[in-house]
Amino acid sequence: MSSTEEVNIAEEKQILIRKAQHRKLSKGRLLQRALLITLGAALMGVGLEIFLVPNNVIDGGITGISIMLSYITGLKLGIFIFILNIPFFFIGYKQIGKTFALSTLYGIIVLSITTTLLHPVPAFTQDILLATVFGGIILGIGVGIVIRYGGSLDGTEILAILFNKKLPFSVGEIIMFFNLFILGSAGFVFTWDRAMYSLLAYYVAFKTIDITITGLDESKSVWIISDNAKVIGDAIMDRLGRGVTYMNGEGAYSGDDKKVIFCVINRLEEAKLKEIVTDYDDHAFLAVADIAEVRGGRFKKQDIH
Repeated sequence: MSSTEEVNIAEEKQILIRKAQHRKLSKGRLLQRALLITLGAALMGVGLEIFLVPNNVIDGGITGISIMLSYITGLKLGIFIFILNIPFFFIGYKQIGKTFALSTLYGIIVLSITTTLLHPVPAFTQDILLATVFGGIILGIGVGIVIRYGGSLDGTEILAILFNKKLPFSVGEIIMFFNLFILGSAGFVFTWDRAMYSLLAYYVAFKTIDITITGLDESKSVWIISDNAKVIGDAIMDRLGRGVTYMNGEGAYSGDDKKVIFCVINRLEEAKLKEIVTDYDDHAFLAVADIAEVRGGRFKKQDIH
């Protein structure tokens, strides 16, 4: 292949990438995104106004600052959530993109309206521990749904991405520093026991967000190296109903050619797969790792006859 042809192919690839990046969402997907962001923002509002805020428990990030300012000034929580997040809408527009920024703005508007409408509603429970745990769960589900469908309900993440370019810390570490400062401040505004409950609520919400984004049906990638690769691969397809991919490998130490099996399973199938590998080669190399998301290909389980 000539250098001119290679350049042309590279240019065509770049054009395809740009087209994919700028491809507009279909009306169906746009409606789905809007409905799910609405649901997520509304759930976060419920978690705040029905559980956390009436019991003087706060969340992290801009929402936590808004709760404290609302308590000090007596103004509606929704006002502060909207006003304090507006600058991050513009930052997100420049740093991450138009779709993300508009999804975030829409989610914040829904959240602000929800908290305002729910403010007169009495707390679901006065038990501080129940309010902390269930408020964190509901809030986490809401935030997780919004993140999963391309938006955000708090400007802290956007600010962390911006600072990450200038500071020797990861985005996660910067968010942690922000939230420790904000949640610690709750001790001065409310009481120190409320600050500790706020840390608990934040942890519960954080774990729930993670589960909501990745899903309960966790997928796992599996790598198997064996001299009986073909037999093991056939057994995986027949007994688990999962597709496999064979790859050629070479042992760095021995220099021998090796057949490598790659497949994706769910966590309930892991024990069965290990049993299959052991049955055919108890010395086989086996590596299993968690996967956050699987798309395309033939991951869908086949019928087992």
